[in-house]
Amino acid sequence: MASLQLKSGRERPLERRHPWVFSGAIERVDGDPGLGETIDILAGDDRWLARGAYSPHSQIRARVWTWSQADQVDQAFLAGRLERALAARGGLATGAQSAYRQVHAESDGLPGLIVDRYAGWRVVQILSAGVERFRQELMSLLAEDGSQLYERSDSEVRQLEGLEPRSGPVVESDRPPAVEIEENGLRFMVDIAGGQKTGFYLDQRRNRRRVRDYAPGVEALDAFAYTGGFAANLLAGGAQHVTLLEASADSLAGADRNLKLNTFKPELYEQVAGDAFTELRRFRDQGRQFDLIVLDPPKFAPTRAQAQAGARGYKDINLLAFKLLRAGGVLFTFSCSGGIEPELFQKIVAGAALDAGVEAVILERLSQSSDHPVALNFPEGAYLKGLVCRVG
Repeated sequence: MASLQLKSGRERPLERRHPWVFSGAIERVDGDPGLGETIDILAGDDRWLARGAYSPHSQIRARVWTWSQADQVDQAFLAGRLERALAARGGLATGAQSAYRQVHAESDGLPGLIVDRYAGWRVVQILSAGVERFRQELMSLLAEDGSQLYERSDSEVRQLEGLEPRSGPVVESDRPPAVEIEENGLRFMVDIAGGQKTGFYLDQRRNRRRVRDYAPGVEALDAFAYTGGFAANLLAGGAQHVTLLEASADSLAGADRNLKLNTFKPELYEQVAGDAFTELRRFRDQGRQFDLIVLDPPKFAPTRAQAQAGARGYKDINLLAFKLLRAGGVLFTFSCSGGIEPELFQKIVAGAALDAGVEAVILERLSQSSDHPVALNFPEGAYLKGLVCRVG
């Protein structure tokens, strides 16, 4: 088996079971391993540390499969990891919850593999060279229970791994319609073929439910509304009126369909198509005010290198939101950017409140739903950060 040897003194992350090996930590590679090939990872003094997948094009040069030298990375190994991940979500497979994440990459010991359940469909994302090498074996395992499979390996992350994008039904005859799911007692139609991420933001399930507790009687704004997940929960919680702000006309059409699917009366909500930065300024200039605002923007800073530029975007939208809140109003604000750490996000929101001339307190800190677990040895898995703030 080919091997990768670390520079002397660079073993500490692996000894603490962090699953990534960066190119700068490598002394040499022996055996000319190919894309995604399984290799042994050795310390500078030749001690065996782990077994992982080699990725010659990525700054993350290897991703660890196992810390046990007895493990052979093959279909049986993958089957065991899948079985463990699926068993951990057993409590979610209920009539009130037909959509959830079943495999969460590194945190489930399957680095670079995402599997999301949408009713009878599994949507699969392959984001690493190691998982790509075992694609056929994994697809066979995931189809064993009769699930229909759709692949959404179209993320830009694949380019960093030297992989081409791929999207479509795994079995050519399977043509997915919009899939109806149930979440927290509400119904949604999900476009698994063309929707964002794998079709729906499953990581926000718990937070969508939480917003109901603040909803009774409020006039709310759901910015970056996508297909109406937060808006539906606000209305289910008793909101007086919800304004949905979304740049994509297709997403707004999906939101309208979802709100009608749940029989919310049209007079209870308004849809605004446009850029959030522009429209929030227009609302400010019009003197509009809200009792509750949800800000759930896309990634402004996927990596730390982009944190400074991303911070400006987060500061801008949060400042505008604070200006749009009535006294005593509540802001649900989120960042899904891996390059923005929780401390920085709080600092950004605090600066926005200061510049808006309001006093605010944090009522709650929010994160991703429990089907998106964070392994203690992989803090990068905690990507979703949320604050619930109330203005004075």
